[in-house]
Amino acid sequence: MLEPLLNSQARTIAVSNQKGGVGKTTTTINLGAALVASGKRVLLIDLDPQGNASTGLGLMPEDREVTSYEVLVEDLPAEDAIYATEIEGLSIIPATVDLSSADIELMANEKRSFLLQDALRTVQASSHYDYILIDCPPSLNLLTVNAMVASDSVLVPLQSEFFALEGLSQLMLTIREIRTTANKNLRIEGVVLTMFDKRNNLSQQVEADARENLGELVFKTMIPRNVRLSEAPSFSMPVLQYDPSSAGSAAYRALAEEVLARREQAKTKEG
Repeated sequence: MLEPLLNSQARTIAVSNQKGGVGKTTTTINLGAALVASGKRVLLIDLDPQGNASTGLGLMPEDREVTSYEVLVEDLPAEDAIYATEIEGLSIIPATVDLSSADIELMANEKRSFLLQDALRTVQASSHYDYILIDCPPSLNLLTVNAMVASDSVLVPLQSEFFALEGLSQLMLTIREIRTTANKNLRIEGVVLTMFDKRNNLSQQVEADARENLGELVFKTMIPRNVRLSEAPSFSMPVLQYDPSSAGSAAYRALAEEVLARREQAKTKEG
């Protein structure tokens, strides 16, 4: 049984980008691990039918008896789908390929955009977790909409490549629409540049363009291209566990510090 944290309610962040291969799942896993290393308790929710976040934390498909599919489609209490990982303080609601049919199965449900919000209400208010991170699928479908409706904010991984910024426009429109229709408090947590190579002129140009267009929304921390970061998923562990001294580990620790600092700043403004 988890011991509750005093005077705490989980901050819920959807990690989203409709483009695949931008480091979304890598960021969800490693930001979660870095927040745990900072003393926070984290629940990761895998909403991607590929289930890579689940595998990346050591939960094999045959071990996922209950998943986010059952939570959304079969109205299973979210608490009943939570699994511990080998990292103390980091838990997960896993996903399987079953989730790929959820869009179609939920279409007739009048509350289809609010199912995850309803399912997480007890978990969010239970004080068992400081942060809930939702790994969204690489599309702006009903699963992603559910994640955003249930979240306080959206964190956007942005690959340091040509045309990177152009793909953001539809995501920003979706966030704006959800803020207008379903979750007026939703905000952008920030944009984190991933796969950054400081020796590459293109990466530097993408950074300059992102900071010029998005200003303070762009995190100071940039996630580098790093061999250890690429290797870690094949060992089913975050890079912070696989190689704590690597550049990838250092980057995600720095990102976690920025996320925590922004949260403290927001609390100060609210107070």
